[in-house]
Amino acid sequence: MLPLKDDIPSRTVPFVTVALIAASVLVFLYQASLGLGPDPRSAGAAEAFVREFGVIPCRLAGRCVLGGELPPPVLTVFTAMFVHGGLFHVGGNMLYLWIFGNNVEDTLGHLRFTVFYFASGVAAALAQTAVAPQSQIPMIGASGAVSGVLGAYLLLFPYARVLTLLVFGFFVRLVYVPAIVVLGFWIVVQFLNSFITLGAAVSGGGETGGTAWFAHIGGFLAGIVLLFLLRPRRSRRL
Repeated sequence: MLPLKDDIPSRTVPFVTVALIAASVLVFLYQASLGLGPDPRSAGAAEAFVREFGVIPCRLAGRCVLGGELPPPVLTVFTAMFVHGGLFHVGGNMLYLWIFGNNVEDTLGHLRFTVFYFASGVAAALAQTAVAPQSQIPMIGASGAVSGVLGAYLLLFPYARVLTLLVFGFFVRLVYVPAIVVLGFWIVVQFLNSFITLGAAVSGGGETGGTAWFAHIGGFLAGIVLLFLLRPRRSRRL
């Protein structure tokens, strides 16, 4: 189930959403360029970039001290939102941000939306860190902040129609699906995967590595709370 666009027009130009997408794409292109050189050390440079600017939970929780000159852990909470692990990672996040972010920005206003976005990303990083405070695996991506956008959109426009690509084996079709179904399905998947991942980590005594499912859930819930805290009192869309 891949959303492509919604049917809610924006009343204003979503320049914050556009700026966030542009910044994320530019950072990804720079990050990708680090691994393209002929020098064998190029691949290591790309990995070092992720380790330097990603959120490392044990550093954020004060549980470890890693070697090398790394930025302050608090700063990495923000830099990590612009670092991604691959083309599909950045492409998926930016697609969701483009579809749903413009309407949330339209409702909150540009300044409030900026605060909302980064606050959702911070909440996402803290949620994942709370679950795995000993982890040394860097967390990267805008997924947590975008999850906050999805949470707010679900409350604001639950019955908006979202053009969605459905693929079941050889069955491929474009259909309009209510936002409450698209985003409801998305959050259910996040919860299911988070419990599976946590169960595997507990039974195996290892990391929760891979996708930071709890960051998605934390960002989503933060977006719902932040919507009530930041929305204008007089909003024609609420």
